[in-house]
Amino acid sequence: MELRDYQRQCIDIIDNLDPGAYLVQMATGLGKTVTFANIRRRGRVLLLSHREELVHQPEKYYTCSYGVERANECSHGEEVISASVQSLVRRLDKFAPDTFDTIICDEAHHAAAVTYRSIFNHFAPRLLLGFTATPARGDKVRLDDIFDRIIFQRDLRWGIQNGYLCDITCKRVDIGYDLSAVKTARGDYAPGELNDAMEGTADAIAQAYREHAVGQTLIFAVSVERCNEIAEKIPGAVVVTGETKNRAEIIERFTRREIPCIVNCMVFTEGTDMPLIETIIVARPTQSDSLYTQMVGRGLRLYPGKDKLTLIDCVGITGRASLCTAPSLIGVDMTTVPQERRSLVEGDLFELPLRADYAADCPQSWIRNVEIVDLWAKEQRYNLHGVGWFKMPDGTMLLSLPNNEKIRITAPDPLGNVIFRREKMPMQEALDSVYSWLQEYRQEERLLWDIDCMKRWGKQPASERQIEIIRKRCKGFDPTGLTKMQATQILNRLFGEKKGRRSA
Repeated sequence: MELRDYQRQCIDIIDNLDPGAYLVQMATGLGKTVTFANIRRRGRVLLLSHREELVHQPEKYYTCSYGVERANECSHGEEVISASVQSLVRRLDKFAPDTFDTIICDEAHHAAAVTYRSIFNHFAPRLLLGFTATPARGDKVRLDDIFDRIIFQRDLRWGIQNGYLCDITCKRVDIGYDLSAVKTARGDYAPGELNDAMEGTADAIAQAYREHAVGQTLIFAVSVERCNEIAEKIPGAVVVTGETKNRAEIIERFTRREIPCIVNCMVFTEGTDMPLIETIIVARPTQSDSLYTQMVGRGLRLYPGKDKLTLIDCVGITGRASLCTAPSLIGVDMTTVPQERRSLVEGDLFELPLRADYAADCPQSWIRNVEIVDLWAKEQRYNLHGVGWFKMPDGTMLLSLPNNEKIRITAPDPLGNVIFRREKMPMQEALDSVYSWLQEYRQEERLLWDIDCMKRWGKQPASERQIEIIRKRCKGFDPTGLTKMQATQILNRLFGEKKGRRSA
């Protein structure tokens, strides 16, 4: 297979690395599997996959012996061994620590999990290489304990702008399901409960198809049962499941536009060549960034006459669950956007960050952000020193000071590094630096940036004056029951910290 220039560039970098652990980020559709399969081997290679169905996927790119460690399959000393993490972690006694020269970890954003760490601690390879297609940053997982540095990045924006992937326009359609009671199993919604939660949604999914789909459409559903229900509502639609024998014929007829719509259940998430897909409807809710990007990735291929991919997210009530939608593709965190304003975040893919900022710029979000930032800091083991940071949807940390002065720390990369004052540094170092500066130069304003101080004076009910201003300036928002701290947060966002303080 002829490699693209950027794939060769990535391979050249890897071939010249000193021993160590390194991370590569390459968007879905740019060929990360064919890239790592062409790395020059200096010894035996171990491939690690998070999902069992991916274990055999790289095999077609290798010309050497290829073994598998998964379920009932066992390797026998092959040059390349592909393993599911869940199986290998129980079979480590089979392998000496120096068995592999190189370990390649696919879907590397999972590498901080205990199972991965057990494998990494057992082996002593020359190179540990992590490959990921997702834009997962250091605010979701901490990979800095695993990988030393990022050596190569080609994200979705780069792929689209350089003509390797097609552009995307995104739509959100609420089809009425409720996932708030659905349990999570192994990092995603429990399949059985998810299937039950999606009962009765076929009509709404078919309506989303009729109103928003453009051209050849691929629908992802949660089960065979739901596939059949949806297909019954769409004239000419064909169901494809794991049991479908004539997939190649169906894909050919689909590409010739003889079949307008295919409804599938986890069949086309990886590896199948489908030249023409103009619309993807995600009716299979997931919390997995990697699964979501794989589903969308099926439609990123260029094709004559295809202007862009139409991506339709069928969304519902998620409670506290983390549902992946189109903004997830470019690292936008919808946690900061109130549920009732998320419908505003649709349009061309690269417009979504601005739309998310706008949707999150409201009193409900300003109040909740304190809790969001606190939870994030605890999960990531960051010490905020009590500073009242505001977290933007793109992961940027913002601190507002009097006279409209603002301090920004960029969103962390997958290793938790940020840009602060034009320098790259670990997130914690940036947080420490800001706190030291505040201590030295902004002590007189401590009541405004110190959350603990705010909480002490802010427990009392908001003043009548605060309520009056908020009611006048925030149409449609009911300020009844706000505390003085919550009201001050709103006024600070409306007028700037100094004016907000005087209003209190």
